[in-house]
Amino acid sequence: MPDRTTVHLVRHGEVDNPDKVLYGRMPDFHLSPLGREMAQLTAASLRERDITHLVSSPLERAQETMAPLAEALGQGVTLDERVIEAGNDFEGLTVGSNPKQLLHPRFWPKLLNPAKPSWGEPYAEIVTRMTAAVEDARAAALGHEAVIVSHQLPVWTARRHYEGMRLWHDPRRRECTLASVTSLTFVGDELLFLSYAEPAASLLPQAAKVGGA
Repeated sequence: MPDRTTVHLVRHGEVDNPDKVLYGRMPDFHLSPLGREMAQLTAASLRERDITHLVSSPLERAQETMAPLAEALGQGVTLDERVIEAGNDFEGLTVGSNPKQLLHPRFWPKLLNPAKPSWGEPYAEIVTRMTAAVEDARAAALGHEAVIVSHQLPVWTARRHYEGMRLWHDPRRRECTLASVTSLTFVGDELLFLSYAEPAASLLPQAAKVGGA
């Protein structure tokens, strides 16, 4: 089909984050050595596909995940703020490893509405920017394939939107592992099907041992 187009949403690889900071949009968080291996595996899984357009979040970990694929394809990369990590008011804290921090009264107003969520960028706003970026990537790669490297919550929120699911969810149940690929295949502007792959699955146990994210 000449107007059949696939947009692959890739989550970045493991980040070097020994202090387990919720880094969000903070600068200078780079892939770990394991994360770079993940990026290579994901690039290898995509390099033979008909990819004509590459897009990355401007954050370092996303650009570093994209780098092996861009090099293999000999293509430039468009940086797009719309696929950046979700905003989070707990950025810079270590709430993942020390959730008791949230018991402090100053955090209580941020925990009132998990369906929005009240502690960060609303899910509906994430959907708006991610779907706009997907549509632009689809148009740029019309009849071919595009890759967008983004982050777990934006990718998962976009997936739930495309699958017609409610946006609020249990973060522990996200199907969006490190360096995973969520693929959206369209005919024209209509979504035909969605698929999911984990090219770096063999490395995930190592990431789990050190709490990599």
